[in-house]
Amino acid sequence: MPGASWGGIRFGNHALWQPKAASMSNHDGCPLLQRLVFTYTGHIIFTASSRMRASQLFLPTLKETPAEAELVSHQLLLRGGFIRRLASGLYTWLPLGLLVLRRVEAVVREEMERAGAQEILMPVVQPAELWQESGRWEMYGPELLRLKDRHQRDFCLGPTHEEVISDLARRELRSYRQLPINLYQIQTKFRDEIRPRFGLMRAREFLMKDAYSFHIDQASLQETYQAMYDAYSRVFARLGLEFRAVDADTGAIGGKASHEFHVLADSGEDAIVHCSACDYAANQELARSAPDPQSSAAPLPAERASTPGIRSVEAQAKQLGITPGQVVKTLLVMADDTPHLLLLRGDDELNLIKATHALDAQSLRLATAEETQDLLGIPFGFIGPKDLPVPVPILADHRALALHNFSTGANVVDEHWLNLNWERDLPRPPAADLRNVQAGDACPHCATGVLGIRRGIEVGHVFQLGTRYSEKLGVKVLNEAGKDQIVLMGCYGIGVSRIVAAAVEQNFDERGICWPAALAPFDVGIVAIQAKKSPAVLAAAAAMTAQLEAQGLRVLLDDRDERPGVQFATLDLIGLPHRLVISDKTLAQGVWEYRARRESDSRLLSEAEVVALLLGERA
Repeated sequence: MPGASWGGIRFGNHALWQPKAASMSNHDGCPLLQRLVFTYTGHIIFTASSRMRASQLFLPTLKETPAEAELVSHQLLLRGGFIRRLASGLYTWLPLGLLVLRRVEAVVREEMERAGAQEILMPVVQPAELWQESGRWEMYGPELLRLKDRHQRDFCLGPTHEEVISDLARRELRSYRQLPINLYQIQTKFRDEIRPRFGLMRAREFLMKDAYSFHIDQASLQETYQAMYDAYSRVFARLGLEFRAVDADTGAIGGKASHEFHVLADSGEDAIVHCSACDYAANQELARSAPDPQSSAAPLPAERASTPGIRSVEAQAKQLGITPGQVVKTLLVMADDTPHLLLLRGDDELNLIKATHALDAQSLRLATAEETQDLLGIPFGFIGPKDLPVPVPILADHRALALHNFSTGANVVDEHWLNLNWERDLPRPPAADLRNVQAGDACPHCATGVLGIRRGIEVGHVFQLGTRYSEKLGVKVLNEAGKDQIVLMGCYGIGVSRIVAAAVEQNFDERGICWPAALAPFDVGIVAIQAKKSPAVLAAAAAMTAQLEAQGLRVLLDDRDERPGVQFATLDLIGLPHRLVISDKTLAQGVWEYRARRESDSRLLSEAEVVALLLGERA
């Protein structure tokens, strides 16, 4: 072959290293890893370990998409040999997947330590007594996987660790001088999802980083909360993800304030509301809009209209010749089993989270048709706030209260009111924010912006818990006055394994995954064409591997005895940011064929150009 010889391999005009020996044992003498040792003028220059070789890497890729995989991330992580399903919601991490997972962990650890948090590790199995103290043993519901030990004592597999960390704190913290303190762990959690789905996105077992901070006053809690908020922002920015931090509901964790961090993706389960002109953003569960201006329409005479068989807002509006926005719909709900009527504009949708907070309820649901008939004696579709046959507390959304000349049920079968007005025809009920905001609504924070809605995947959540757990579990210290004081707590979670799936949902094309550089299992994939038949090609590829690794890059050398098309397809599927190809032809020319994962065309580069480009990308 021109330009190369095995006795002293040359790459263009450059001498390559000579293979001195091959061994089938690693440095411990175990026959696990094959290492080629290359020398130059009799000295060992580098060794190429087979753990970075595709021929030795456990990489069971799939050509076909498994039938159970719905989301792109689930499909590609299975096809790319990153994970394998054990049972519903349970996955084994294969070598390539574990490399990605560990990269996420490393960034999270660095930012947690930068924010002043200290790492600990708490048990997965937790005693029921702690959960009974906090009141969550029953409240948490069937997602809490309960079990008994051989002595018939109750335990659970921890879905979160507020109770355990509170128990640790009440045993170890004695004085305000020990505060503030912020402790975190990266550990397996288990939630017994009723319907695990979407692969890692909603698994029953998952890896999570959870941190807990303890404070003597609100100012200290706010300071740590902001530090963790900033740390989370750095984590997701470093991982190369497009994300938004949004105001959020505290949910089952509880507390007074919280923010969620969402990776933006069309497949996201959550609706993220954001302003076009300012930084306002919120989960739709809590998002608000600016109040509507009061209507200036002149009041019309109220009248009852016959509406036989009409049960929907759309049908009601069509028959009466009005728009759905001129209808006030009346919903009967059960708030902790107590009936309430909620009033909304006909073109709005009830937000159950907001309504639950507005009614100060633990639980809220829509009443059934049977409950409505039994309580009011009126079927669905004809209920209205005027002349109710049974007194029921009423709460109205702000937009419903801004209407004039509106239509609503007449509390009589097959009849509706038309042209009702507040105060003239019926009293104005108490107001609350009860609706889901809609795209195009006015921003509540600025005068010029309008709200848009995007889909998001929740990957992080920070909470100001206050005394929710510390009071119930008795976490207290001596304050400066020498008196016992209940401490304040913060809680901060990141879905480490979910980040892996969310990153794929945001970074893929028709060929496979396109990992952000900070997440890729390897930085560079080197394809050695017909490496089995051409020692010179293999040596050149191994030499480049060693050179790049010496600069801190992680390289996967594809030395498999496969057709080039198969090798290229594998690297595209697993999503490495950079690909280098070496063959007898390019070796003779003294060049490498380079292609970035997100590009469609390849370039021919010299060795120096390759190294400069890859090191420049890393910088």
